[in-house]
Amino acid sequence: MPEHVSLLHYLLYRFELLRSNAHAVGSTLTGHHVGYRELEPLAMALLLMLVLLYGASQVRGAFTRLKTAVVPEDELTLRTFFEVFFEFFYNMARDVMGAKNARRYFPLIGSSAIFIFVSNAIGLVPGFAPPTSNLNITAGCALLVFLAFNYYGLKENGMDYVKHLAGWGVFKSFGANLMLALLMFPIEVISMCVRPVTLAIRLMLNIAVDHLLVSIFLGLFAILLPLPLMLLGVIVICVQTLVFSLLASIYIGLATAHAEHH
Repeated sequence: MPEHVSLLHYLLYRFELLRSNAHAVGSTLTGHHVGYRELEPLAMALLLMLVLLYGASQVRGAFTRLKTAVVPEDELTLRTFFEVFFEFFYNMARDVMGAKNARRYFPLIGSSAIFIFVSNAIGLVPGFAPPTSNLNITAGCALLVFLAFNYYGLKENGMDYVKHLAGWGVFKSFGANLMLALLMFPIEVISMCVRPVTLAIRLMLNIAVDHLLVSIFLGLFAILLPLPLMLLGVIVICVQTLVFSLLASIYIGLATAHAEHH
């Protein structure tokens, strides 16, 4: 089966050819050479981040004009899209972790949601490959969530966060608590470390398979037939964005809940 080539893939390939004369020198100096195939997901992710930052700056400028910001727009614009999108995910985060924590931690949840959604959706545009079909990108997103909810948990609860992982305080006896901690703590740590792995692999596999199917059928039948698969792709894009954001909200909510509520 021929390799799927996106527009960015082709441009990076041409750039690779242009600097082929410097390849030997670069590999000699660094001992490792990064090819265009490895750079494509990262380059696309950086490009989408720049687009999102530009769009956010435009929307922020609209909200600073108070007289017009309070009036809803009649048609779908970038401002209305951002309003509807972030309102949906803020309500989801509020239902999971409460209004106070939702306001505090929503920048992470909202940023993850919009980046993953746009990264997934770019695969529906002919000539572009979604960066979330690459494990390096999804692993980076999952690792950020992993570090964040552990940091928030320690910041909010201190050593009680670690004691909760060990099940400390279930029994009154020190010996019983110690035996339970020796059993529970390794299990809880392993379970916690599995979370970013499942987040990354689930997102990557769903988007990669969906993009591969659409690409194959688009190459075989360029008219009409790929449309049902593209509609299925839209569902996959929305569901995977929702799943990632929901699980991130749940992990942060569990980590920041007070010990007496566990």
